[in-house]
Amino acid sequence: MQLSVKDLSKLLSVTERTIYRWVKQQSIPFYRINDQYRFNRIEILDWATAHKMNISQGVLHDADNSVPELSLTETIKKGGIHYRIEGGDKKLLLSAVIELFNLPDDVKRADLLDAMLVREELGSTGFGDGIAIPHARYPVVSHIPYALVSICFLEKPVDYGAIDGKPVNCLFTLISPTVRSHLKMISRIAYILQNTRVKEALVNQSSREVILSEIEKTEQLLGI
Repeated sequence: MQLSVKDLSKLLSVTERTIYRWVKQQSIPFYRINDQYRFNRIEILDWATAHKMNISQGVLHDADNSVPELSLTETIKKGGIHYRIEGGDKKLLLSAVIELFNLPDDVKRADLLDAMLVREELGSTGFGDGIAIPHARYPVVSHIPYALVSICFLEKPVDYGAIDGKPVNCLFTLISPTVRSHLKMISRIAYILQNTRVKEALVNQSSREVILSEIEKTEQLLGI
């Protein structure tokens, strides 16, 4: 979905003047079409998440339209929470994480890995505070009925090129079958990572039960 400056101003709760300043600084992903600026919704949510911007609940409600009725908590239950994942660099880590997903036989994991690595080349998905959110730039898996999210704690922290310079020891890996499900899950991950109790559970590498409980309680605050 292509957004106008006015649309983007509402979604990010900033002035249009701020949007134009970001465009001038080329600090935000944008396109120029017929002398007007347009913005790709997935790229914008990606960008806002990486810069730890407050994403309004309005964005989350809008992104939730016409998608499978699965919460982030449910997608994590399906994707799993895993501990002591080994890998010395992004490629090895992501390859190991993708193998943990329960995917249909016709899904080519090598293609999924390539798509995630291409996204990393555009800019690290390191969120900061030791957390990264690896995903493909656009949904690439059409053979699953809903999004999957896994949480993986690493055996050793890895330099991930995060914006705060800190090594990463926790991966929220997202696999999406549609644009809508991708938007929904990226939005919700960004939202729950703003919660102190969720962050504490992740930093402490708490049990699966504790992590899921804190995420579910935070997600319920959205009221959707």
